[in-house]
Amino acid sequence: MIVDVPTIVYVLWWITLIVAVVIVLPLAVYLLHRALKAARQIEHYAARTLEAGVGVAGNTANITALNQTIESAGGILATAHAIEEHAGTIEGALAGRARG
Repeated sequence: MIVDVPTIVYVLWWITLIVAVVIVLPLAVYLLHRALKAARQIEHYAARTLEAGVGVAGNTANITALNQTIESAGGILATAHAIEEHAGTIEGALAGRARG
């Protein structure tokens, strides 16, 4: 049994097809292009962020050595203070001998 399709169905089908090809397809291509461009920018920024992170990690690796230097400097400062006190005592003794 063959069904007779009204002409208006074909007209609406062609109008829908033309609208899809003329409006929807270019819009989809445009939006996909924008998404691809944004993804490439994100990839570029991620690469720059990784490079900066590696630099920060490299620069903070020396903090341990700096802390050890600060601890050594504290010991050196205490020793220098003791030497200064003893130098004052020695100076007083030598001055006493020079007078006496």
